[in-house]
Amino acid sequence: MVQAAQIKEHMEVIGSDGQHVGTVDYMEGSDKIKLTKTDAPDGKHHLIALSLVDHVDQHVHLNKSAKDVQAQWQSAA
Repeated sequence: MVQAAQIKEHMEVIGSDGQHVGTVDYMEGSDKIKLTKTDAPDGKHHLIALSLVDHVDQHVHLNKSAKDVQAQWQSAA
């Protein structure tokens, strides 16, 4: 299981299809990743559940495609 402490600011988030999803801004609590708004198509922060993370190396790899993640992510202020 992935630990929230493994996820650091400015890490690239990649979908299971190898597509860029976003860049980590910071961890929101212990179970959500907040993405930078400057990297988002709509200019807003988005939250991704930690449960979508497959593994972490120099990137955050998700267990869903970028398109599926973007359809599910929550917008944040």
